Amino acid sequence: MKILMFTWEFPPLISGGMGMACYGMIKSLLKLGIEIDLVLPTKELIYFPLVKVEDVDLLPVVYLDPVRQKEFARMEFLTMQEKMEYMGMTVHPETYLQLAEIQKFQGLKYFFSEARSETVVEKVWQEVALHLMGDEDLFQKVQEFTYRAEKIAKSLNYDIIHCHDWLTYPAGMITKKISNKPLVVHIHATEFDRSGGAGDERIHKIEHAGMVYADRVIAVSKYTSQMIMSRYRIDTMKIRIIHNAYSIDDSVVFQRKRIFSGPTILFLGRITLQKGPDYFLDVAERVLQSHPEARFIMAGSGDMARKILRKSASMRLKNRFLFAGFLNRTQVEKILGASDIYMLPSVSEPFGIAPLEAMAYGVTAIISKQAGVAEVVNNAFKIDFWDIDRMTETLNYLLDNPDVCEEMGRKGKLEVHQIEWDAAASKINEVYTELVQ
Repeated sequence: MKILMFTWEFPPLISGGMGMACYGMIKSLLKLGIEIDLVLPTKELIYFPLVKVEDVDLLPVVYLDPVRQKEFARMEFLTMQEKMEYMGMTVHPETYLQLAEIQKFQGLKYFFSEARSETVVEKVWQEVALHLMGDEDLFQKVQEFTYRAEKIAKSLNYDIIHCHDWLTYPAGMITKKISNKPLVVHIHATEFDRSGGAGDERIHKIEHAGMVYADRVIAVSKYTSQMIMSRYRIDTMKIRIIHNAYSIDDSVVFQRKRIFSGPTILFLGRITLQKGPDYFLDVAERVLQSHPEARFIMAGSGDMARKILRKSASMRLKNRFLFAGFLNRTQVEKILGASDIYMLPSVSEPFGIAPLEAMAYGVTAIISKQAGVAEVVNNAFKIDFWDIDRMTETLNYLLDNPDVCEEMGRKGKLEVHQIEWDAAASKINEVYTELVQ
């Protein structure tokens, strides 16, 4: 079986948990003998044919243009980073198309706007035609990605289309319309989750259109499936709940190496409303009154970073509350090895890969009850995101009782080692099988 998979993130093109989720998922799908043609928002018009398990790290490349493919074959790269930069894989996707190509995208709108009657499917296409338009940088990138999907769809052979989150739904919809192949959309987060409220109406409409047009909708938690049903009114018969996982890389050596002499409490994630960084800061202020030896680290980037920085300065927390910025893979491993407690007070979290990653390092986790990951772990403290008093009380208790903290971390580590992507991949394969029988 061959899958054409569209995703916005995949190492090293990564800004959040979805990239690591796709990495673990694809690696386990390859173990099952499923081949995947992976499409990412790259500068060059390419795809990544993944056949063997090691391909997730090697990322073999094929250019759609045979001339460019020959040129690429003659190139020699000293490092993987050099190779990625040549293909236009950067940390954040850029706007690549020339003005002429952008204008061509307007012609592609016929896919979305040709329908004129009132059937549900045709309304969906009109919805996308209306809401995919926009001058913002992100919407331009999605337009480019969708425009290129037409060429991909006509050039490759595949059995099923699998898309991850709204950024790739229009591309998946066009591909299904061209190929008449089944479409699976994977919901890692909705706009309600990301915005913590109403959010961008255009994104809501694209999410709804993608889920309506899809043959199957995979939700990463029961929490997410309820959101899909209540907010988007998606047919329950097409929804499948498959929890994310965290596969331990055998090559990773777990090393505990302190940065500070006192206990370290870590926030690792996007600094956005969804992740509750302001709650983390408020708890830090209270805990530091009782435990001035503690150090709180906020690692990540996002639209609330400056607000949190200014607020922490006004609280005069000084070097007891530190900002690490966006961290690469090596830096993430280092900071997890230096942390005692991981805290993620998410307002709305469909799943949450980062807590599993922290627990895999033996770090005690405090997570929001509003996180999907709370459905699959037992050895973590689960607290409502808004309950600052309870979070403060729990943190103080753990800092007062380091033996209890260490034991919870040990139990969490053992538990996470049982939550692997192989089981989730088998369930995804069952979804694929349903669609091709």
